Amino acid sequence: MTTLGIPAETAAARRPDTATRTDEAGGRRYRERAVTVAWALPVPLLGLLLWHAGVGGGWTLPFGIQMRFLPTPYEVARRIADLAVGGIIDDTYSATLWTHLYASTVRVVQGFAIAAAVAVPLGIVMGRSPIVHKMLEPTLNLIRPIPVTAWAPLSLLIIGFGDRATIFLVFLASVFSILINTVAGVRAVPARLFEAAAMLGTRPAQTLYKVVLPAAMPTIVSGLRIALGLSWVILVVGETVGIRVGLGALITQAREQSRTDLIVAVMIVIGLAGFLADRLMMLAVRLFAGRRPLLP
Repeated sequence: MTTLGIPAETAAARRPDTATRTDEAGGRRYRERAVTVAWALPVPLLGLLLWHAGVGGGWTLPFGIQMRFLPTPYEVARRIADLAVGGIIDDTYSATLWTHLYASTVRVVQGFAIAAAVAVPLGIVMGRSPIVHKMLEPTLNLIRPIPVTAWAPLSLLIIGFGDRATIFLVFLASVFSILINTVAGVRAVPARLFEAAAMLGTRPAQTLYKVVLPAAMPTIVSGLRIALGLSWVILVVGETVGIRVGLGALITQAREQSRTDLIVAVMIVIGLAGFLADRLMMLAVRLFAGRRPLLP
């Protein structure tokens, strides 16, 4: 028996093996990840070495930074381990990391989610409607330069102490980045895409989710990533007053007791939490996008 003039045995031999292709793709992904990690490691390792040398040598850095007052990387690592599992330093902060991290994560997620729910639809409307853009853009640009730290005292007076004031500050820190990027992404959609969609029979009511959103998504995702990072930055400000549980509250308590090792340890935890949150959001975007080119 032949296949297009080729014997069946030869055709079967020439047919690519699915399992082999899968193994090759998996191996290629692992190699790419290994290369990415290899390129990423030297900078933090060099930073740790310089940190250790600076503390030991009592270096004075620009802006008058006295490194002799900083803890060593080993002391910070001990503190992080004790915060996580306890049994190393055994003080009031031992094994409390997960309680503080959970409380802060909930506040960040709530503030960020509210900001995204408000800013993305509003940005789409402003991007598609010149009239709405002209009405709202001056007011938003008047409010946007006001620092979130300036809102903190006011939020305590009009909202009160507790979670709601912190969530409100996280919302303010996030909403404008998402809004500006959404407006820019929607307004940058080429007119030829709408013409092509109309030629292919796309109804006007379908252009929003078939044309506008896919074309603007890379810019929207960039705004979401910026906003998520700012959420963790402002979290510390929101948790400094009236809150006893949270990473920002932990830093405040450590500052009052001059526990520099605890301050630096919590700073590293916040950085890791922000990095992990960004990776999880990008994973969710990739799952949503599938094979469509929606990522920046």
